[in-house]
Amino acid sequence: MNNTRWKIAQAAEIRWWQNYLGKKDKSEYLKWKRSYWQTLLERIDITLEKDERILDAGCGPAGIFMIFEQQKVDALDPLLEQYEEKLEHFDPQDYSGIQFYAQSLESFDPGEQYDKVFCLNAINHVSDLELCFDKLVNFVKPGGRLIVSIDTHNYWGFKKIFRCLPGDILHPHQFDLKEYQDMLLKRKCEIQRTILYKKEFFFNYYIIVAKVK
Repeated sequence: MNNTRWKIAQAAEIRWWQNYLGKKDKSEYLKWKRSYWQTLLERIDITLEKDERILDAGCGPAGIFMIFEQQKVDALDPLLEQYEEKLEHFDPQDYSGIQFYAQSLESFDPGEQYDKVFCLNAINHVSDLELCFDKLVNFVKPGGRLIVSIDTHNYWGFKKIFRCLPGDILHPHQFDLKEYQDMLLKRKCEIQRTILYKKEFFFNYYIIVAKVK
């Protein structure tokens, strides 16, 4: 992908969060977000064991890392320092048990594998999509789970248009559901569940649960 398009998307991401959180009370928002993540876990039928190793890749300022209190959690996002500087809603000191990494997924090397890797609302935002899928799969222990959420195109024609024009500036990558599923299958993942979480006109929002062989 053109690196300029990725940089534009990253800058737009910060502005989006500033606008979105600008008038939201911090405590109320974080309370709502924790409830949102709990509901998501129940809906996709994911349970976690105590002391499991977890990665929240592309965590944003209020990722699913927020609700993991009995696990060993790493949270990764290249914009973490900007979130801390520009958003009152994110303070890493609020999460004493989380190890944060202000890095891109492309450059991240944890030196270990995880029981579960979450990449929620993030894979559309990366620079090198193929490399990032390689890394996500390799980060998971054999038999572990990779949980990815994605906005997928519903119409071939609009997908082609959005690839040529900045119709969706926050998401540099424009693919349909089958294309994303194939990216996992060719890396020898077993797709266990594909959950339609939200339906819209241009895009549907899916969560894929894959077992890494």
